[in-house]
Amino acid sequence: MLSMAPNRRQFLTAGTAALTATSYSRIMGANSRIGLALIGAGRRGTEVAKAFVADERVQLRCICDIYDVHRERAVGILGKANTTAAHEDALAQSDVDAVLLAVPDHLHLTLGEAVLAAGKNLYIEKPTVHRWHERLALKVALEQSDKVLQCGTQQRSGAHYQRAKQEIFGGKKLGQVLFARAVWSNFPWQSRHIQPQPKPETLDWNRFLGPARKVPYETVRYDSWRYFPDYGGGVLADILTHWADVAQWMLDDAAPESAVAVGGVYAFPDGRENPDTVNAIVKYRNWNLSFESSVTSIRNDNPSVFFEGTEGTLDLARSGYTFTPNKGEPVHVAAEGSLERAHTTNFVNALLNGSPVSAKLDSGIEAIRPVQMALRAYWTKKLVTSADLEN
Repeated sequence: MLSMAPNRRQFLTAGTAALTATSYSRIMGANSRIGLALIGAGRRGTEVAKAFVADERVQLRCICDIYDVHRERAVGILGKANTTAAHEDALAQSDVDAVLLAVPDHLHLTLGEAVLAAGKNLYIEKPTVHRWHERLALKVALEQSDKVLQCGTQQRSGAHYQRAKQEIFGGKKLGQVLFARAVWSNFPWQSRHIQPQPKPETLDWNRFLGPARKVPYETVRYDSWRYFPDYGGGVLADILTHWADVAQWMLDDAAPESAVAVGGVYAFPDGRENPDTVNAIVKYRNWNLSFESSVTSIRNDNPSVFFEGTEGTLDLARSGYTFTPNKGEPVHVAAEGSLERAHTTNFVNALLNGSPVSAKLDSGIEAIRPVQMALRAYWTKKLVTSADLEN
């Protein structure tokens, strides 16, 4: 494991004396390098890992995936590292300090618990957990580990998002916000027709299933697991999680009261179960969040959260934002740098110097509450209240 920096006494004296002994135990020292393991070397995991390894303070130690083809591809993209199909092997490495967990949603809890129990810090992709009740076990695991956890809602580290929070919402420039409209469509990786193939000999299907019900291997279940509620929540989990987090953060309101959702498999009747197109409306105490998404090639030039207030509007996207007051000229602010890099850098900073992470577990859980309500509303075809989630 990483050793403490040699100037520990000076570091404390310079301004961290207020840190408790518990919080200090998490800090690795500014002169250290973080040993990282990637668990889940698919499209998303590899993309986030690229942001991590671009930081000279990070050393990739292990690539773990249930399929050797993915492991080898990740090595070619990210560089040389130990490889394994078993997460137990990755977590047993003494030179691994932190784990990027980018596995299918249904594995987040079991593998997240394993990472924390092994004494590793955790960067967990969104949605934080797959089922609402799983949040409690993950919270316990984090509390017992005393490790650092960052949720993969990377907008939280974006400078222009933080600026909008401070200047637009802190300054109450929108007046009373009544509507937040969230849109994002066009996801080619969820619109493919997957041809059936025999299971590759080197793919560990039992590890993929994990706690999910045991079913025979199907190429589509593995290669496009987002199609199936056993493993993921489709665009509601993938996209609404991000945009609900932004809206709740900006408006200081993470208490949705009720949700409705409609949609279906309108464009790709290929055996998928999750909808390819969906609308959801989530009611809060005095504002509504509306969400629209389709995996089809509907063009979104600027997928965003659009806030409508009595004094103006704000179109807030990953590319930047435009504030348009009712009286006055629009203000345009462009994003600078990569959100991925900003978020991974925030996590690395937390490990090396004890600064707070941008997306704590509580915010990750708050982000999935409206998602879980919308999912239940979609499947039951009923209005779902926050209280219904507890039943």
